[in-house]
Amino acid sequence: MTAVAEILAAPGLRDYLDELEERLAEAVEQDGGVVAEIGSEALSAGGKRLRPLLVFLTTSPGAEPPVAAAVAVELVHMASLVHDDLIDGAEFRRGRAAAWWRHGPAAALASGDYLFARAFAELAATGDERAVGVLADACLCLARGEAMQRAQSRNPQTTVEQYLRRCALKTGKLFEAACVLGGGGRRAAQFGLALGIAFQIADDILDCTGDALETGKVGGTDLREGTPTLPLLLAARADEVVRHALVGGPLDGALVRVAQSGALERSRRLAERFARRARTALDGGVHRDELEALTHLVVNRSR
Repeated sequence: MTAVAEILAAPGLRDYLDELEERLAEAVEQDGGVVAEIGSEALSAGGKRLRPLLVFLTTSPGAEPPVAAAVAVELVHMASLVHDDLIDGAEFRRGRAAAWWRHGPAAALASGDYLFARAFAELAATGDERAVGVLADACLCLARGEAMQRAQSRNPQTTVEQYLRRCALKTGKLFEAACVLGGGGRRAAQFGLALGIAFQIADDILDCTGDALETGKVGGTDLREGTPTLPLLLAARADEVVRHALVGGPLDGALVRVAQSGALERSRRLAERFARRARTALDGGVHRDELEALTHLVVNRSR
C-alpha cells in the first residue's frame, strides 16, 4: 500500500474530506462579490488539504473531528497563497493564472483579506476562544515569516539557521496549529512544527527541480525572485554563478549549477532529518501509522 493509500484508508476520512469541501465552498461563497469569486477560483484549483488532514489525524480517539477548525486553517492557507503570489509577483499558481494577474492587485489583496476574515468567522462561530487564539498566533507567525523573507531577499549571507526560522514561521506554525486545533497536545504540536519545516524544505527543492506540469509552478521562481532558500544558499556558497544569480545577476545556467553543486542532496537530507524529528514526536495515538506515512510523503513528493 502506498503512503497516500494508507492515509486515505483511515476510517471516516473520506466523509470528513467531503464535508470539508462543502463547508469550504459555503464559507468562501457566503458574502459574494469579486472577493468570493477569487476565493472560489482558489478553492477550485485544488490543493493537498494537508492542514485539514492534520486536524483529522490528531483528533482525540472517540471525538468528532472539528471540521470548523479544519475549514479555518485551510482558509488561512489559501489567503496566504493569494497574498504571497501578489507580493512575489508570481503569475501562476497550481497551473492557473494567479489571482492578482487575473483580477488585479487590489482585488487579490482584498480577496486574501476576505479569506482571512472568513477563517476567523468560521472558528469564532464555534465559541472556542482557545482555538481562535491558536489560529491568531499562527497568523502572526505567518506575517513575521513574510517580513523575514523580505528582509532576507537577495542576501546569500542568510544563514541556515535564519532560513529554518523563516520556515518555522511561514509554514511550520500553521502545521503546528492544525495539530493543536485537532485536539493534539504538546507532542502533536512538535510533530506539526517539524513536519511543516520538512515540507517547506522539500517545496524549495522542488522549485529547483520540479516540472511545471507536475508542480503547477514555474521552476526557478525562488532564484528569479532572490528568495534565499536552502538549496540556493548551499549552492551559492560553492558556486559564484549561483551567488550572482541570487543577488540579481544573470540566471542562465544557474539552476543546472545548483544541481551540480550537491546542494539538492544536502537539502533533502535536512528535510529527512526534520521528518525523522516529526516521527520521534509521535506517541501511540490512533492515527500514528497515517501520521508516520505522511512524514515520508511530504519529503518524497513530486509536487
